[in-house]
Formats: sequence, structure tokens, C-alpha cells
Amino acid sequence: MSKRDYYEVLGVDKTADAKAIKSAYRKLAMKYHPDQNPDDAEAEAKFKEVGEAYSVLSDAQKRAAYDRMGHAAFQNGGGAGGGGPFGGGSAADFADIFEQVFGDAFGMGRGGGRGRRSGPSRGSDLRYDMEITLDESFHGKDCEIRIPTTLTCERCDGDGAEPGTGVTTCDTCHGAGRIRRQQGFFTMEQTCPTCGGRGQYVETPCQECDGVGRVRKMRDLRVQIPPGVEDGMRIRLAGEGEAGARGGPRGDLYIFVSVKPHDIFERDGPNLYCRAPVPMTTAALGGEIDAPTIDGGKVQIKIPAGSQTGERMRLRQKGMPRINGGGARGEMYVELFVETPRKLTERQRELLEEFCEISGDGCNPESEGFFRKVRRFWDDVTGEDDDHGAGRRSGA
Repeated sequence: MSKRDYYEVLGVDKTADAKAIKSAYRKLAMKYHPDQNPDDAEAEAKFKEVGEAYSVLSDAQKRAAYDRMGHAAFQNGGGAGGGGPFGGGSAADFADIFEQVFGDAFGMGRGGGRGRRSGPSRGSDLRYDMEITLDESFHGKDCEIRIPTTLTCERCDGDGAEPGTGVTTCDTCHGAGRIRRQQGFFTMEQTCPTCGGRGQYVETPCQECDGVGRVRKMRDLRVQIPPGVEDGMRIRLAGEGEAGARGGPRGDLYIFVSVKPHDIFERDGPNLYCRAPVPMTTAALGGEIDAPTIDGGKVQIKIPAGSQTGERMRLRQKGMPRINGGGARGEMYVELFVETPRKLTERQRELLEEFCEISGDGCNPESEGFFRKVRRFWDDVTGEDDDHGAGRRSGA
């Protein structure tokens, strides 16, 4: 069964701002929350669905990827509803989202108020926009990029404690990361204010990262763009995103590729199209023209006598490389357009006029056939025969 559109799930327009998306999620999450609908499998499924939609649309990078490619942006090992680069889709994950939106005071979810220690978490994914030329897309590109990211602090190895010191279990929550309070019939659960949900704290914070365990730096990375990459494609570099918190795994880096328009070629998938002018005399008498190829070479094309504008010549294996195609390439199509001569000399004009005078039937079959249809059309409209209609149009 195909997934519903995330905007449809939350009941918002695609132009909705973050405030509207959050408001829509609040209403639906309250409506379908498992604590409000015990033993209701349908409500639980809807709660997960709205949580998944909110996890994507509330994040600017994920939303941009979704707007561009839909659910396909989260396939092939990465998904808003799977364990991929944009987060997981478990009930516990959506309970986390619920708490972030509603705050700790509700104390809902968590399997009826069970405390849960906040352990290592995966780092954020990063996006890098790269623009390349069609030539670079043909040959592939090996380049170095610089990205701002967070890295695990080398001084403390990510635990946030100054070397020689350690971390201490929180006395307030006893390592659970959360505390519970009873108010009437309700059990309120909230993040531990002492340790901030970590379940432990550092007595002597690292001087390099101030106890965070991560530092913000610019990072140089070598990237290989494969031959044949198309405009709008994304390349996933696993583990090249931001460092995870508390020793968690790194996120991924996504490179979104855009290809600049070319002066000569237009691309459609692996195929290339080139529009080539042909002199009127060459089109009429036949001949040859030279056409460029994307690899920097040229190919000689035979023009049959009587060629017309719009006719295409196919050149096999002269297009773009097919990704994972084992060296196979697409086709190249050369579209002819017959060029009418301008700035004629007196002699050239005389020759053309002489050609018009001696041209007989059959020289221009397309135009002759067209005007026969036009005459029949006019006759059908006026209800008159050919001769009478022609005389009437001439003013006879």
C-alpha cells in the first residue's frame, strides 16, 4: 500500500509555515495518542503516521528533500519511516516528537510513564548543493568540498569530561534521565532538570568543547561524482554527516547535484539532442555536415537529398553514460533545420527566380498537399465549389 502524502496526513497546504504544521500535528497527536485510545490499533497507526509526517515536514532539510522527490527521497536505505538517514519510525521515536511539541508536563507515552535513560544519539544529516557542467557529468568529477559540521571532540573523546576526570551518575534521576511526579490521577514525567536527560553529568567539563562532546569545525572532504549523474540526483555519503551526541554514530552527507544548461546539447536521461543548421542547397541536393559530440570529438553526418526541417539523425552510443550501465551510453539525436539564405546578391536572386519559374509539380509535395486541404476546408465552410469559391475570394 502506497504512503499518503505527508501534507495530506497533517491536513495542511504545501505552502504552510512551521507554525501551521506544528499546530496541525498537535491536534492530530492529541486525537490519536495511544493513552487517549487504549487498545485501538487504528488510532495507534494514525498516531505513527502523523508523527512520521511531522518528523519530515518540521525539519527544513528533510522537507526540502520531500518537496523535491516525495517519498523517494527516503528510499534505498534512508527513510522517514525506516531506520535510514532521516530518522526512525518507531513508536518511541514519535513519542519523543510528541514530547518535544507538547512539553514535559503531559507525561504521556513512554509506555505508561516508564523512565528511559537518554543514551547515544545519531548525528544530523547534512546537505551540500553542487552545480556541475554537462561535460563534468559526462566524464565524472573528482573534487574537494568544504562543509561546516560538528566533529567528536578529540580532547575528551566525546564524553564531555576533561581528561583525567569522568562522568557521574545523576543523583536526581539515578541515571534514568527522567523523573516522575504524581498529581492526582495523573503521573507526570519530565526530563531531569539536573542532567538534562543524559542520566549523568560531568563534574569537570572539557575545556575544548565545554562539556558538549562535539566541536563545530569546517571539514574538507574528497568527493567523486560518477559519470552520467543527472540533474536533481542526490549522492549519499554514509557516515559523513555530523557527529552523534554522547558517542552516537555520525549522520550522512547528501550531495544534491544540479547540471548547468549546455550551449549545444540538451539532455533527456541518457540521450542528447543537438539542433544543427543545414544550408538550403545541402538539404535539397544532399551532402554532409560535421556535428560535435559530447566527448569533444566530431562526427560526419550524411544529409539525404530532400531533407526537411525537423528530421532527426540518430547516432548510436554518442549520448551520456548510463549510471551502472557497464560503459553503455545513450543515443545522440541531431535535429536538422533548413536555413533559408539571407542577403542575396542580384545573381543569386535571379537564379532563385528562375528556379521558381521552371519548378513543376512534385517539387514541393508538402506545400501542395497542404494547400489542397486548405481549399477543401474553405469549400466546406462556404458550401461552394472550387472555381466559384476562388473567384469570390479574388473579388470576381
